[in-house]
Amino acid sequence: MKFVADGMLGKSSRWLRMMGHDVKYSIELTDDDLLNLAKDERRILLTRDFELYQRSISRGVEAFYVEGATESERLAELSKRFGLPLEINLEKSRCPNCNTKLKPTPKEKIANIVEENTFKHYDEFWLCSKCGQVYWQGAHWEGIRATLSEAEEKFKLL
Repeated sequence: MKFVADGMLGKSSRWLRMMGHDVKYSIELTDDDLLNLAKDERRILLTRDFELYQRSISRGVEAFYVEGATESERLAELSKRFGLPLEINLEKSRCPNCNTKLKPTPKEKIANIVEENTFKHYDEFWLCSKCGQVYWQGAHWEGIRATLSEAEEKFKLL
């Protein structure tokens, strides 16, 4: 799915990108920029600003008002509303920083980019061709899995 998110949804934008969704996000975008981008590119506007949500609906722009207080609550709401699986498939993932699709990268190509210990302990890496960020399933994946699991529990309560 294609989204545009307001400045209050930076973390949610990163999560949606990791989950494989095309999300335009910048704290620099004004409300009018967000509305125009959503309309011109047929994106769904995600916002925590109720007034902006109402403006979008009145202009015929598809929008969703995100209410959750925690990231897992927001992910559960988005999953419920748009039928999004609460999982990260690295074949579809986008760079959380710049929204570019990630590419599996041979370990040898990133030898000089990652720390020596990371290189030694992990075999699978993904590279963002735009910003050069390298990703791997390190210890931080426990936290990622925990957040997704918590979101699945909250999803059941919606």
